[in-house]
This record gives sequence, C-alpha cells and structure tokens, in this order.
Amino acid sequence: MAASSEAVLLYIGNVRCKKVEGTLYVFETRLAWQPPHKEIFTISHNYADIKIQKISPEGKSKIQLQVVLHNGVSTNFHFNNPEGEQAQLKDRNEVKELLQQLLPRFKRRVNKELEEKNRKLQDDPELFQLYKDLVVSQVLTADEFWANIANKPGQEAAGAIQEVGVSGAFLADIKPQIDGVNTITYNLTADTMQSIFKTYPAVKMKHLENVPDKLTESEFWTRFFQSHYFHRDRLTGGSKDLFSDCAKMDEEDMQTESKSVQHDSLLDMERLHDDNQDLGEGYGLDSSEKLSTNHQVNQNIIRRFNHHSIMVLKTGTPADGADSIAPPNGVAAIVSNGAGLDECSSSSWVTEAPPSKKTKLLEKLDYKDLSSGLDMQAVKLNLAKRDRYYHGPTTLQASECRSTEEIISASQTFTASLSSWQPRLAQALPSADAVGVMAELSPGGALMQSARSEASLNQLVTATTQKELRSLYASLCELLRHFYACFPVNTKELEEKVQKVKSSLDRFQVAKLSPAKETLQKQHYNLNLTGHLEEMLHAAYKKYELWQNKKMGKK
Repeated sequence: MAASSEAVLLYIGNVRCKKVEGTLYVFETRLAWQPPHKEIFTISHNYADIKIQKISPEGKSKIQLQVVLHNGVSTNFHFNNPEGEQAQLKDRNEVKELLQQLLPRFKRRVNKELEEKNRKLQDDPELFQLYKDLVVSQVLTADEFWANIANKPGQEAAGAIQEVGVSGAFLADIKPQIDGVNTITYNLTADTMQSIFKTYPAVKMKHLENVPDKLTESEFWTRFFQSHYFHRDRLTGGSKDLFSDCAKMDEEDMQTESKSVQHDSLLDMERLHDDNQDLGEGYGLDSSEKLSTNHQVNQNIIRRFNHHSIMVLKTGTPADGADSIAPPNGVAAIVSNGAGLDECSSSSWVTEAPPSKKTKLLEKLDYKDLSSGLDMQAVKLNLAKRDRYYHGPTTLQASECRSTEEIISASQTFTASLSSWQPRLAQALPSADAVGVMAELSPGGALMQSARSEASLNQLVTATTQKELRSLYASLCELLRHFYACFPVNTKELEEKVQKVKSSLDRFQVAKLSPAKETLQKQHYNLNLTGHLEEMLHAAYKKYELWQNKKMGKK
C-alpha cells in the first residue's frame, strides 16, 4: 500500500495489466497498479525512471497506455471501463494529461561527471586496466583513483549543468498521424514542449496563463496546432484565436532585430531588391504593379524562417529570455503582453560598435596562413679568444712543424723497438684458464645467465604472463609516482597522503604481487620475474621508514 504521507492524485478502476484487472494509481512521485484482493502494488514505476508514454491510435479496439522506462522495459495498461468506449477514452486521457504535467518535473538528469569518467575509461585502455587492477581488487577506492591516479574530469565545469540545445528542425520532426476520418494526431514529448517554450517565449506565457486554469494540456496544444500562429502562410486569422497576439509580438521582434543588425561597410544588403524594375519590359513586374498574393506569402515564409533561426540561436546564448519568465526591473508593463522578453534578450546581440572600413579591408588582405610566423632572432656569438676574431688567422710558426727527415727517423726507431720486443709469458694466463673464461663469458655460460637476449626471454615467458607483468608494473609505478611526489613531507595534507599511499602499497603487495608471485612459481620459471617489483616496493618502504624515524626524532 501507499505510505500515509503519499498523496493520491488520481486513481482509475477497471484497468487491466497482463490480462488481470485492477486499479491504476497516480501518486506524486510514481505510477502504481494494484490487482484486486491484494494490499501491495505489483507494478510501481517512479517518474524519474519513465522515459516516455505512448497511447494506442484512435480506431483501435483496445484503449491502451504504454509506459516506457529508461532501461527499455515497457508496461501496457488496458482501460476497460464497462460504461463504454467514451468512458475508457476519458479515463485514459485523464491519466495521460496528468503524466504530461508530472514527468517533466522528474526528468532524470544524467551525471555529467560520471559520463566523462566512462568516456575516459573507454577511450584509454591503459587507464581502464589500471582501474580494474586497483579499484576492482580493492587496492584503492573509486574516489581515491579519480582523485590521485587519473585527472578528475570536468573540474572546470564542476557544479554546472549543461543545457540541452534546441534543434532547428524540431517542429518538422513532429510527424502527425492521420487516422482517415479527418483527424490529425500529434504526439508531443516533454523535450518538444521545452523546445517550443525556449524558442517562443510568447507561447510559454500563454501556457502559464491558461493551463490548467482555463484549458487542459491537450486542449492548449490542440489550439496551438490549429491556430493562425502555427500556420504562418494564412493571410487571415480568426479574431478569437488564442495566439493572435503572438504573431504581433513576432513582428515587433523582427523589426527590433532588423534595426540591431551590424552593417557591413563592404556589403550593402539594402541595394538588393526583388522588384526587378531595372530589367525592362517583359522581365518581372513593373514598379507600379502590385505584388501578387503568392509573392506576399513567399516573403512572409522567408521572414518567418529567419525569425525562427534567430530564436533558435538565442536559446544557446547565456542572456536568453526563454528560460525565465520573470522580467527585469522596470519593464513590467511591456512584459505583460510578452514583447518585453524578446526585446531584452535581443539587446544582448549588439555588444560592440561595428568595425571601420579600414579594419575590414585589413581583414580581407591579411592572411594568417600565408604569414611566416617565425621570429628572426639574432644568434648570440660566444668568443673564447676575441683577438683571433678581430685579427683573423695567424701565420704558422717555424718551431711548430717537423721536417721530413725527423719523421723518417722516428719511424725507423719505432720499427727497431718492435723487433727487439720480448713477451713476458710467465705473467700471462695458462691456456686452460683462458679457455674456461671464454666458455663462461660465451652465450649460455655461467656468467651470461642474466644477460639473455630479448628473443629468448620472449620465448620463455608466455604472452599472457607478459601482459600480467606489464599490468603489475603500470599499477605499481603509478602508485609509486604518487608516493615519491609526497616528499619532502612538509604539510599536513602531504602527511595524510603519504600514509594513504603507503597503505595502498601494502594492499597492492598482498592483493596483487604475492598472488602473482605464487602463480609464477607454479609455472616453474627459473627467472625471478617479480624481483624488480619487490625491489621497488622495498625501496619505497625504506624511504617511508626513514621518514618515520626522522619524524619520531623531531618529537
């Protein structure tokens, strides 16, 4: 049953779900269905989990409403009022209209920071492997991993909610359904309604004024699509049209925008006309001839397209007036009819004076991609002996050269000394010892065990073991990087960090290094593949002990 504090907004009987008839309840935060003779709700969906609602087309034998969740699961409710089809439609429409008002309030906002973290893990396989090695194995918590190991994503946008933009073709995407009996059905989503409100603040004002006091949600949107405001190509509209004054507000906006456009000194758009009066007789229209009705319709459509594009662009600017209905101080009189909002927002488009003609010419003539961009800096000359630089090369002195006779005499003396040289064999190694040393220094010898080639090491260790070792090295090196970055420990924050990283190293040794060492021993490797990892850990532990001893000595 519902909690005592949970208010029931609406409940409808004779509603079938999975061929079982029951009662449908609409609460403030959820939609629930209860079968007969039971005190619990077998179906309960929070509004935050509901993605969209759908209704069965008109003319179908069953009056149904479908609720689709974000995870893809859907639930169908069949309205089976015994009073007939009209009563069933009435019950279904009441639930549908109430959900249209409640679902936008509980629209789920996805955590942008979590999306950034997932994207980072998908784009970087090494970071994802570190996450599995350190977080999944409980060496580090997820918060410690993102705070220390990986750069925290979205720091510049922390706390800021990213607004969803408005598509320029959101009205064209609303595809009506025709049932064949002169009836057109529009299925509006909450996103489409918000796009209309952002683009046309006057429609939002009308919605706040009339819904739900004067009109229901369905009646409001029916009048919107039937109005002269939506069908812009009509030349006349009814005086009782709810949106008749909205078109007048748009005309005022377009005039304001045309006055605020910055004029280009190199392009005169005012000289472009469509009257074709300079082409002569037989080409186009004369200046005295009035424009046809079709031509006026085409001009109005083009102006409406331009206005629609301007309003869509305004939704992405910070000074957009579509998101807030409250007017600024001093404009309460003109905001009452909806025109003041667009005038205030359009003033933010002109922020600086138009550039001069000389500046525009320089922009047309100066190409940045053709400029050199290289700063010609002078080369600094370091002179060891400035006299040689100033006076040039000096002549060679006679005492510095040797004659040909002296060179020949020195060569003969060297040859005679070689012929009379006697080796000292008593001080040389015996032949047996020399052969033994050569055998030990040859590949495969006793002294060459630690100098195996990379090819032989790749043949001894399997690819899976190499991948596991690389993962261990990457995880340990990342932890040690943060460990050594704490030294010298001269603040309270660094002291707390070095203790946390030390505990993480202990957990790494117990959870990752020791099991890997045992696995390698079972595979009977002659090499100690984890020896270097253990040496790195012992060096970190030794540094931590020295820091602890210094800390205790100061006390």
